[in-house]
Formats: sequence, structure tokens, C-alpha cells
Amino acid sequence: MPTPDDNNLVTIDERSRIGLVLLAVGATLLFASLGQTIVTTAMPTMVADLGGVNHITWVITAFLLASTIGAPVSGKLGDLFGRKIVIQGGILIFVLGAAICGFAQSMGMLIAGRTVQGLGGGGLIVVSMAVVADVLPPRERGKAQGLLGAVFGVSTVIGPLIGGFLVEALSWHWIFFVNFPVGLLAFVVLGIALETPVRKHRAKLDFLGAGLLATILSVAVLGSNLGGTVLPWGSPQFLGLLALGLAAVAGFVLAERRAEEPILPLGLFRNNTFLVVNSVGFMVGVAMFGTITFIPLYLQVVQGVSPAVSGLFLTPMMAGLIASSTGAGLIMARTGRYKIMPTLSTALLALAMLSLSTLSEGSPLWKVTVSMICVGLGLGPVFSIGVAAIQNAVPRHMLGVGTASANMFRLIGGSVGTAAFGALFGTGLMHNLEGALPDGTGIQSMSASTLAKLSPEAQAQVQHGFAMALHPIFWIGAAVALLACLVSLRLRELPLENGEARA
Repeated sequence: MPTPDDNNLVTIDERSRIGLVLLAVGATLLFASLGQTIVTTAMPTMVADLGGVNHITWVITAFLLASTIGAPVSGKLGDLFGRKIVIQGGILIFVLGAAICGFAQSMGMLIAGRTVQGLGGGGLIVVSMAVVADVLPPRERGKAQGLLGAVFGVSTVIGPLIGGFLVEALSWHWIFFVNFPVGLLAFVVLGIALETPVRKHRAKLDFLGAGLLATILSVAVLGSNLGGTVLPWGSPQFLGLLALGLAAVAGFVLAERRAEEPILPLGLFRNNTFLVVNSVGFMVGVAMFGTITFIPLYLQVVQGVSPAVSGLFLTPMMAGLIASSTGAGLIMARTGRYKIMPTLSTALLALAMLSLSTLSEGSPLWKVTVSMICVGLGLGPVFSIGVAAIQNAVPRHMLGVGTASANMFRLIGGSVGTAAFGALFGTGLMHNLEGALPDGTGIQSMSASTLAKLSPEAQAQVQHGFAMALHPIFWIGAAVALLACLVSLRLRELPLENGEARA
């Protein structure tokens, strides 16, 4: 018979194992999320070395697209075969993609490597979050998800800084090679800490559903990024892409109804928490990515801030996100309540977006800082509480799929929102600056350096026109955030268990 000391020893050992798992998961999530942000400051150098400036945006888009596709597929594989083998496989795929990028001799090879990286990275992000649900009881998950949300915030800030340092100190190749030791360490630690589940029956993969879902997500990301720019809205190519997406949706619904192990069970869309949280996540993604995209542009062109300093203005937003994400998780763990927090945070997000809509060429920079802090405070609880609420509401055998959905809908919202805001901004800018620029000065290529070459009168007109063109973006962002607030009121709060951590 074990003595009390033996029981304490088991508890301590189990807590140590869980702590080791969460540490390895956090490290895995950090280097996966850094994969997207670390390249931003290195892109001009890569283009100068490899050429292919016309394809530069695909360095980011390829990763985003592959990540969006890889997330739900990996989530389902984790449900079927266990999180350990899937997360280790994701690490290997991510590192393979990094190797292809690091040794790239052409822009095409670089984009191919980024695609492979995205497939691994999307899976790592969602499976890492699902591991939290495997080792912690529901009431403790919000706290852990809050810390993982903080990892995202940190990666957004330090990614460009690390990328810039490596490019200057070594070469752009090292922004990819640096993944190798971190990936190897996470692979080994997770192999030791995570257990391999024993399956009682053979799993049947839903290849048709996975292919159709990949098609739907590809159309959503590509259509939002190419529509109205590369492909005119009414062009045969865009209409064909739209028709492909609609056909894929119809086929996906039919396939999932018949599949024994559907890649994304349609029954989840009847789950209140799944539907409400992902609807809110989609709308918050629109507001978040729109802010990240256009605030640096406002600072550089309208306020005359350098590119490096303009990037640092995203730090207050991430500080707010980290604080509110972690704080919301702690409140969830201590009280077992969570419904009110996304409602309050999205209301604050709407007010922050309204504040950004008042920015002009004469606005003080402290106002931008305060507004960005409020944006971050509004985003954080949606990230941490949303994932934990879904994990608490879906059946255990759907934890991976449920977790993946939160990331998937937020990414789609960000992609669609950024593209729509870009089109709106371009239209507004052309209207505001019509006849204000000398012949031969392109509106679409306007930058701080171009602005400096203009007369003082023209500079003032451009700065005012830029600021005014941004106002509709933040008005719509505020409206979307308010809609998210109203939708969050429909969330039904479910009891959170507060048991012992489980394997």
C-alpha cells in the first residue's frame, strides 16, 4: 500500500511532467509562430539576392495559405492518432520547410519552402493548444491558453527584430537555420513527456473531406488576396475561382455527412460554443489584421516616423494582448466563469477602433499608443477564453478539430479583412488625392521617401488624404467589433471542471 509520501511523490512527478510538456509546447508554439513574423524584415534582402520582386508577397501568402490548410487536418489527425506523433511530425515538416528556404537559390524555391513550413506550422499551432486540453482539467486551461496567447504576442514583436539582427549579423539564410536546434530540442522533450495512446480500432481517414476543405480554404485565402487586385472582380478567372469554392462547399457538406471520421464534423456547427466563439474569432481577426497592416503605414506616411519605429508601435498592442490574455485565463481558472470577458473585451475593441478612426496628421503619438494598448486589451480574452471554451464544449475525441477551428476562422477573417480593407483604402486614397499630385507621381507607390520629394503644399494634401482614407477602415473595424460583442452575448456558459491534471 502506498504511503502519503508515495502519493505526494507521484503528484510531484506528474506535475513535473505536465510542466515539462507545457514548456515544450510553449517553445514549439513560439518557433512555429516566429516562422511567419521573422521573415518580414528580411524580405528586401531576399529579393535583392534571389530576384523575383513580383512574387515577394507570396513569401507571406504561401505560409498563410498552407498554415490555414494544415491546421484542421493536423487537428483531426491528432484526434485520431494522438497528439504526440502529429506534433513531432509537424516539427519535422516545419524544419524541412526551413531547410528548403535556407538553401533556396531562387524565389520559387523559397516560396515552395514557405509552403512546406506553413503546413507544419499550422499543425504545430493547433496541436500544441490541443495538448493543453490533454494534460489540464477544463478550469485550468484558460490560464495555460492565456500564456500561449502571450507567446503569439511575443512572436509578433520579437520576430521582425530577430530577423533584422540575423540578416545584419549573418545572412538571411540564418532566419531559417535558427529553427533547427529549437525544433530538435522540442522534438526530443515532447517525445519524452507526451504519452502515445493505444487505439482500439483502426482509424479511417477522410481524404475526400480533407481535400475539399483544403480547396475551400484555398479559395477563401486566394480570393481575398487576389480579388480586385491581380484578378478583377468580374474577370472570368475570379468568377471561376468563386465557382470552384461554391462547388467545394457543396461537395464538402455531402462528403462529411457520409464520412465515418469526418475531417470537420458538421454537428459542431450546431454546438453553441463552437459557433459563437468562431464567429467572434472571425470578426476579431478582421479587426486585428486590419490594424496591424495599416497603423505602420499611417505612422510612416502621415506622421513621418521611420519604418523601424513604426513597427515598434505594435508593441503596445501586443503588451495589452499579453496582459489581457493572461489575466482572462487566471480569472477563468479562479472563478470558473468566462462568458462576460469576450463581451467586455470586444466592446473595448470597438471603442479602440473608433479612437483610431479619429487619427489625423495632427494627432499626438501618445494617442496612437493608448489606442493600440486598448486594441490589445480587447483582443486578448478572445484568444485565451475562446479556445478554452471550445475545448470545454466539444467531445474529447474532437478536441483537436475544435481547437483547430479557432485558429482557422481567425486566420480566414484576417485574410479576408486585410484584402477588403486594402481595396477600400486604395479607392479612398485615389479619390482623396485626385489632382493633388504632380504628373508621374504614382499614388499606389506612395511612401515616406516619395512624399519627401513633393512640395510642402502637396505633402500636406497627401498626409491629409492618407489619414482620411484610413478612417472608413477603422469605422468598419469598430462596427465589426461591435457585432462580435453582440454575437458573444449568445454564448452559453458551461460549467468548468476543476479536477486533477490528466494525461
